[in-house]
Amino acid sequence: MDDAPQMLSCVWEAADEGRRVDKVLAEKLGLSRTRLQALWAAGAVEAGEGRLEEGRSPEVGQLVTVKVPAPVPADVVAEDLPLEILFEDDDIVAVNKAPGMVVHPGAGHRGGTLVGALLHHCAGRLSGIGGVVRPGIVHRLDRETSGVLVAAKQDAAHQALARQFKDRTMEKLYLAFVCGTPRTPVGTWDGPIRRHPQHRQKMAVVSGGRASRTDYRVRRSWSRASLLELALHTGRTHQIRVHAAHAGHPVVGDAVYGRPRPWPPEAGVSRQLLHAWKLVLRHPRTQKPLALEAPMPQDFLHFQHWLA
Repeated sequence: MDDAPQMLSCVWEAADEGRRVDKVLAEKLGLSRTRLQALWAAGAVEAGEGRLEEGRSPEVGQLVTVKVPAPVPADVVAEDLPLEILFEDDDIVAVNKAPGMVVHPGAGHRGGTLVGALLHHCAGRLSGIGGVVRPGIVHRLDRETSGVLVAAKQDAAHQALARQFKDRTMEKLYLAFVCGTPRTPVGTWDGPIRRHPQHRQKMAVVSGGRASRTDYRVRRSWSRASLLELALHTGRTHQIRVHAAHAGHPVVGDAVYGRPRPWPPEAGVSRQLLHAWKLVLRHPRTQKPLALEAPMPQDFLHFQHWLA
């Protein structure tokens, strides 16, 4: 990737009138609102022939352009860490994220991140749209969640993937062991989710929350737990964990939403048993369907054997 900035453009339409400008532009251009706001504050947003002042709305029909600088690889150190590559070409790379690995640097996690490992593996060739701390990252998985994660090497690929996530055209399937067994073998959890009113570090099913939908199917059940296949139709924070706990079947090993009583040591439960099993998308350049699948992890197999 060269040092030239990436120019992202879209047209301000009549349907956009009355909406928050930063939200509309972030959605159309595949940027996070935080990233868009930072670029706007830096004077990188133009409408028509001149700079668009913060808080101002473009005119209908105007071309809005955002100048995204090339990433400065100083905030994240490339690290030679083991990666299980599921798919890779010049546009994207998909990995089977190991449980316990943080996706990007943050408070208390400067090293040992997936971003650092990807920077080393890709020799720095990751999309700059996510900023210097999250280059190439289009979506995330919780630290303890394992499974499929796709990153963009090119800015165009980043935009295309972000659009698919926004439009919910991807198929996102998970596997999870949950406590007990749902009453019906196939069902839907659709409680609205928002920040917990008392515990701000948690999410909760709360009236007035954001619309959320998780479909589930019981693959196999035992006396103490069951293995579910889950389809994620929305992407709320902690969605599967929140929905499962609200239904009375928290994810096994979930220290935040689960049951305080620990599983016996021989069960081998050292994390929340949630796995991003399958991601079906359209390749950002060829537009051909691409199914990415991560095999069931060893701790899942161990727990399943223990249950039997």
